[in-house]
Amino acid sequence: MNSSRLGGCTLTGAISVTSHIRDTVTVVHGPKGCSHHNASLLHAICLDDDRMVMPSLISTALGESEIIFGGEEALRSTIRHAAGRDVSAIFVLSTCIVDTIGDDTCWICAEEYGVPVIPIPTAGFLGGSFQDGMNNALIALAGIAEPCPATGGINLIGEMNLEYEVRENSAEISRLLSLLGLNVNLHFVHDTTFSQLSLLGAARLNILRSPSLVPVGEVLKEQFGTPYIPSFPHGLSGTLSFIRTVAGACGIDGQEAVSGECVRQEEMIAGFSDLSNKPVSLDHTLPCVKEIPATEELAAVLDRVEEIQAAGELAARLRLPVSSDGNGISLPVGSAIGTAGTRRMLHRWRRAIHA
Repeated sequence: MNSSRLGGCTLTGAISVTSHIRDTVTVVHGPKGCSHHNASLLHAICLDDDRMVMPSLISTALGESEIIFGGEEALRSTIRHAAGRDVSAIFVLSTCIVDTIGDDTCWICAEEYGVPVIPIPTAGFLGGSFQDGMNNALIALAGIAEPCPATGGINLIGEMNLEYEVRENSAEISRLLSLLGLNVNLHFVHDTTFSQLSLLGAARLNILRSPSLVPVGEVLKEQFGTPYIPSFPHGLSGTLSFIRTVAGACGIDGQEAVSGECVRQEEMIAGFSDLSNKPVSLDHTLPCVKEIPATEELAAVLDRVEEIQAAGELAARLRLPVSSDGNGISLPVGSAIGTAGTRRMLHRWRRAIHA
């Protein structure tokens, strides 16, 4: 229960990004098992989302010989094979074994193959995490984008492609932006094409999915001068604050949008009045961190604290007495992005209370 959702494999974090660029191939430089594990994971998630799409992964399939004598020729051969497909780019992800034996992945990728070949460091055996993999992938992709004319739109940065509500969360942020007359310039990166990445520098504002992506936000700010907001909004007041912050960053009067969203939230709360006065308990579990926490661990804690605070505010608005000793009906506390995400959490609370 104390495991951080950001603490998984670095390679998986990077693949969660590169696999969402439709016209590309991801080469995993390492043993077959690393690719098999991630392909199975991504395929299962696609099936749960009613999408019959297999991730475009190719393994260099290193065996004993390559691990002893080096796998650079296997990587070169695999990249040439991938380049023979109808692809716009190839991403090369390193694994722990490759960094251990010292293959010069960047040197092999710098050769001419007819398509861009982008190496991404993803070996996590020295302490890397899932979030490091995501950040490394996004920063590597940012490095290939050039300055371009401004569109006035907004970039969504680092959407969590492995979470079940990624599409719903994206739609909610798009809805909130539309209240201010704004639109999404680029999903960086969710279900996009390689050519669309060229629009990265055209936005007036970047919105990060979570504070764990601040290193990416800083890179984009330095590269393109684009300011950023560090997180999607959690809960009721968080959503209103988000609208105000975006409006201020874009020089827009957001009062009408805030007022309209307040009315929407009041109507939503009224629709769940049947939950009032039920004694409940809320899950206050925080991610486990080291004695000296890393940046992404601190960000995970901050993100979780926002989720808990949003749940507490929601319980107060519904007049739900929250038990401090855990004796009330146990209610789930998860990510409630915007008003729509809060509504989905309320439906889960209703099922728990009336079970």
